[in-house]
Amino acid sequence: CHPVPKPESRMEVCDLSPCPPRWKVTPAGPCSSSCGLGLAVQLVTCVQIHQGKEVLLEDGLCPVAEKPLTSVPCVIRMCSYEWNFSEWSECSTSCGNGIQTRQDFCLNPLTRKHVNPIFCRHFPKAIVVRGCSAGPCPEQMVGPGARGAELQMVTPAVPLMTAATTKEVRYKDLDPPPSAEPALTQEQAKESSEGVCGKLFLNATGVINMTGVESSDCTVAIGRPLGEEITVSVLESSLNCSAGEVVLFSGRMMWRTGCRKLPLSLINSRTNTLIVKQRVLLPGNGVLLQYSSRTATKKYYQDCDKQLFGPQGEIEHPVQLPDLRQGAVCRTFINVAPRQRIAIRALYIDLGKESNQTHFNYILVRDVSTMKTMVFHGKQQFFWQSTGSQAEIEFHE
Repeated sequence: CHPVPKPESRMEVCDLSPCPPRWKVTPAGPCSSSCGLGLAVQLVTCVQIHQGKEVLLEDGLCPVAEKPLTSVPCVIRMCSYEWNFSEWSECSTSCGNGIQTRQDFCLNPLTRKHVNPIFCRHFPKAIVVRGCSAGPCPEQMVGPGARGAELQMVTPAVPLMTAATTKEVRYKDLDPPPSAEPALTQEQAKESSEGVCGKLFLNATGVINMTGVESSDCTVAIGRPLGEEITVSVLESSLNCSAGEVVLFSGRMMWRTGCRKLPLSLINSRTNTLIVKQRVLLPGNGVLLQYSSRTATKKYYQDCDKQLFGPQGEIEHPVQLPDLRQGAVCRTFINVAPRQRIAIRALYIDLGKESNQTHFNYILVRDVSTMKTMVFHGKQQFFWQSTGSQAEIEFHE
């Protein structure tokens, strides 16, 4: 530019109008949790640049729809929880065979404090009920016939609830159990037990015969309304433990497997659903189960949670409850027969005109059998299918 004449340098006064108000975000503070998902608080203020200086304004002068969140999710590291147990109780009888129980707790190994059992539901849990012997009773020691009397199996008077005697009903059609019918003959029991695999039982009480099934892997499910829990006792077992035959009991808050001393076992689901899986190798082997339901000793659900058992249904959110606390995460539990699968289709999603469509607004769907979770954001009208017979759906914000 040297040959070109250079203009004189000069300053001009400008008087621009103030910049429009905007949101200012300070860096987030520490995470509220030492492990797992927590919240970090950040300061959000309304400011305006006037004559090169930042002026603090009232929040109402900044666009409400664009206000950033004051709390953001944070994860320092993943938590590692584990099951912990109390000491075994004394044997329930003073002589003969009885049971021992112990209490289980979900433990945070860092703080050594008990946490909600839902944090441990992914981890297998040891047994909480076991058989015990307090020695022979005096009346059992007289005569050589006493030992033979101990080994006699008692035929239950309750009719076998198998495919031939139980019809699958939807949750809303639950009725009191039918009156007792004559016990099935051995031939009838064998015939009906072949169709029991893959069934869902919704009655309050019943007996399930899983002996003599054709399939080596047999699965049945028991379901009751929210607020109840299920207790299962093993009446008979012909499993060959040395051959690897086994039965597995699993629920949302419990996991137990076993083979030996099953007739002494009492299994509590701790929630309103229970799945029983049996694996046999030798023809004719299996277990005979008796189950019943009662009001749960501890509340394991929220008032806005729902339970679906039927072949189809609609899920609507939010749930309108007068005392529902702000920010409650409402869930719907879906359980179908083990041989069936679940499909969920979002028909309509409305987040509102002034909704803050952030990562706090999402729908979470969990496949319980694989514990895989899918998250759907915004107004996405999704379609989801399960790999097993159990699913959970959660609505956040």
